[in-house]
Amino acid sequence: MKKMTKSILHTRLVLIGLILILVLMAIPAYFWMKDTNKYLAAQHNSRMSPIIMVPGSSATQNRFNPLIRKLNEDSPKKHSVLRLEVMNSGKIVSQGWINRGDNEPIIVIGFENNHDGYQNIKKQAQMVNQAFERLTEEYNFNNFKAFGHSNGGLVWTYWLEHYYSEYKDAITIKKLMTLGTPYNFAESSVSHPTQMFSDFVKYRSRIPKNLLVYSVAGTETYTSDGLVPEGSVDAGKYIYQKQVAHYTSMTVTGKDAQHSSLPQNKQIVRLIEEYLLDPNDNGNPNSQNKQGATQN
Repeated sequence: MKKMTKSILHTRLVLIGLILILVLMAIPAYFWMKDTNKYLAAQHNSRMSPIIMVPGSSATQNRFNPLIRKLNEDSPKKHSVLRLEVMNSGKIVSQGWINRGDNEPIIVIGFENNHDGYQNIKKQAQMVNQAFERLTEEYNFNNFKAFGHSNGGLVWTYWLEHYYSEYKDAITIKKLMTLGTPYNFAESSVSHPTQMFSDFVKYRSRIPKNLLVYSVAGTETYTSDGLVPEGSVDAGKYIYQKQVAHYTSMTVTGKDAQHSSLPQNKQIVRLIEEYLLDPNDNGNPNSQNKQGATQN
């Protein structure tokens, strides 16, 4: 009888212990689910749609300063600016901020390793992903637009094919504008494809189908912008055309149509205003409340 009583008592103690363990496990899980649902709700209801810019080789996160200044001078809607530099160590250094109430801020991502070459393009795409992951943790946006000058367009293309799948269920890339981007590097004809171009074509099915793509070329001569062959810029159609919702190629001419001058070109400013910015954004352009800048 005593043995049976001890057995029952032991069983009860074990059951109580198991219940306590389950309760202790359930408490953090409850708060985790609560925080996750709060984040998802904030992300779902967010009106922020940033423009994320990536400069080309040898350029820094300040490369677009003249372009951004012209955009803000040209419109009553002022875009606040956050500039990020991803160091080789993985540290992210920031300048500027995003104004509270600014639904269309500009975020520029630069790199300590800003060198040319396919291998560096891959590294820079990984750095963009580091910065993008941090941005998604700090700002609850559910969509964005992308802009890339020169190799910056290559970085975005590689990122779309190899990293965007991590975010596509929660964050939509609406538009991509590339400017003087050498999709086939220095080759003027796709009959001589580089390894990078071949890889872009190989993995093009990973690019989101609902994306709007605008590829803009400059012309200093009839065949190039002084650095990038027009045929290399045009090679982008073999990557994006019939893969995305719409692919549009455009050419700017005249003053500041040379490769390095393109970001300051007044025609480019107008194209960004017409095709990249959201015309119906009703954000408060005068708000001076600041959301903290990203830093790692």
